Amino acid sequence: MFFHVKELQYRAKPNKPDPVYAKKLQEVLGGQFGEISVMMQYLFQGWNCRAEQKYRDMLLDIGTEEIAHVEMLATMIAQLLDKAPVEEQEEAAKDPIIASAMGGMNPQHAIVNGLGASPNDSTGYPWNARYTIASGNLLADFRANLNAESQGRLQVVRLYEMTDDYGVRDMLSFLIARDTMHQNQWQAAIAELEEKEGIVVPSTFNREYEKSDVSHTFMNCSEGKESEAGRWASGPSMDGKGQFTYEEHPVATGQAPELNPAPGYIHGTPPVK
Repeated sequence: MFFHVKELQYRAKPNKPDPVYAKKLQEVLGGQFGEISVMMQYLFQGWNCRAEQKYRDMLLDIGTEEIAHVEMLATMIAQLLDKAPVEEQEEAAKDPIIASAMGGMNPQHAIVNGLGASPNDSTGYPWNARYTIASGNLLADFRANLNAESQGRLQVVRLYEMTDDYGVRDMLSFLIARDTMHQNQWQAAIAELEEKEGIVVPSTFNREYEKSDVSHTFMNCSEGKESEAGRWASGPSMDGKGQFTYEEHPVATGQAPELNPAPGYIHGTPPVK
């Protein structure tokens, strides 16, 4: 059960309207790494969770917080669209929609959304459920969550640099801080699961599915002089199950691919006789 608190989690009020920036801000609302994505990702991971109750609780807590972030961004975008289109364009085109488009505003904000936000990214591409991951394996999912928070925080910081509006920056600074916490949170949860299960997903301790002689071999698949190899090419493996080795010239051991001709009803290119 969800309840709506009428006050926002944090202030979302710009100093002045800016329809062009409203278009940019759509990215962290409805883009691949936006707040709608993490909201849906965490909630479905929580609803589908069959592991310990503490993980379900944590997922639903953070997923619910992300609903609040969606509301904050939608509210900010709507206020940035106040009095749109920008006055400077009104002489260039008396039609306000044309003026808005010329000024760099997303015309759908006026035409489709009535000066409000939409579940789209900054180019108008609609939010897609395929942006989300909920596999049922918490270690795999939490790593995806860490990536999502990392990319999301990066985009919010870039947007922070793109405005000097104090009110917008104030809200973004809150979101940046929460992204810091969420990255730490996923790191902590990942470390806890790795301690129990190991770092390779899924956990198969006897490795019966692996061709173990290449489990820890870094293969140099580039021509030319190799730069100094990193930590991934020598020393103990990160999973503690072997030693990294470096193979400078990996050898192909498979067959040359040769496919049978397709049957006639496929109407493909016939083989050379």
